[in-house]
Amino acid sequence: MLTPALRSVRIVVSGRVQGVGFRPSCSAVPTKLGLSGWVRNRPDGSVEAVGSGDEEGLRRFVAALRAGPGHSRVESVLEEWFESTHATEGFRVTG
Repeated sequence: MLTPALRSVRIVVSGRVQGVGFRPSCSAVPTKLGLSGWVRNRPDGSVEAVGSGDEEGLRRFVAALRAGPGHSRVESVLEEWFESTHATEGFRVTG
């Protein structure tokens, strides 16, 4: 039996997004909305996140990443939407 496809989005946020509480701040939204996935810093200074769940929740998650926390300065947000056959449990902040 095939697992039904989930809606997922990969987001890369650039600007002043490391060292300002970006990852912990933005992880509250997907946790509240019941989305699964992760968020991490990238070596180039950007932040990358992947979320899976219902499309409305994912759109709210992307909006939260576009806004960022108070001390951040978001300069660009790249979104890549895709279908997935599995999701991680919960939402986690990684390296």
